[in-house]
Amino acid sequence: MRIVVTGREGQVARSLLEAAQLRKGVEVIAVGRPQLDLARPDGVAEALEASRPDLVVSAAAYTAVDQAEDEPEAAFAVNAVGAGKVAEATARLGVPIIHLSTDYVFDGTADRAYVETDPTAPCSVYGASKLAGEQAVAVYNPRHLILRTAWIYSPFGKNFVKTILRLATERDEIAVVADQWGNPTSALDIADAILCAAAMLGGEGSFSAFGTYHLAGTGETNWSGFARCILDTSKALGGPKARVRDIATADYPTRAQRPANSRLASAKFAATFGWRAPDWRKSTDIVARHIFNRS
Repeated sequence: MRIVVTGREGQVARSLLEAAQLRKGVEVIAVGRPQLDLARPDGVAEALEASRPDLVVSAAAYTAVDQAEDEPEAAFAVNAVGAGKVAEATARLGVPIIHLSTDYVFDGTADRAYVETDPTAPCSVYGASKLAGEQAVAVYNPRHLILRTAWIYSPFGKNFVKTILRLATERDEIAVVADQWGNPTSALDIADAILCAAAMLGGEGSFSAFGTYHLAGTGETNWSGFARCILDTSKALGGPKARVRDIATADYPTRAQRPANSRLASAKFAATFGWRAPDWRKSTDIVARHIFNRS
């Protein structure tokens, strides 16, 4: 199976490329700028057709959450129009699409983990643009999986784990928000889940459970709890260490509003594909060891 993933440098794209090396019969090809640029959607179809995919993972996105408040046109051009063009191209090629979305499609006011049927109500431009992308994907290609995930981290690129480790080399105490809750999700686990789902989608055409799924790490915490776990793991591995001081969201104002509750229930994905993410603490340890190059 040839899987084409949009975006070369993204955390999920790089995790998929690594994971595919361990899977027989699976080839992952990452396509990105300038060959494929979602901000210039007219070239999307040609780039995907040239890659000859059996399945496309739509992972490229505009992810500058705060900057999107000042650049809504750019965010929607990539996350909505661009995502729709990818889905339209896959439909013309006759292949399914797995599209990555976000917890930011919810406003975070629920008192439990969100399920797929909960009403969406994004409270940021980024969240609204990603929701518009979901809707476009669903319209253009009925053979879609929309995977909403959250709090993504990995050994690659910029993310919360790498930021905390960097800050621990610069200061003795790090202030971290304690009133936002969610499921830390390793991009390595997302890649594994995508390959598991792809195997079912690439069968003899019998798969019919297309639609929207939540895919997040098992277990929940707040940002400060996540930071403490990262630093405890780092200390055990001989890496940098620091204290964590809890603060409120109000003490760390940002341009875009974040959901106070980003928890996602992933039971539907587990029931359909027989795959469940490891406990987030275990995945954090695996990523930290990868970063420190420890076995």
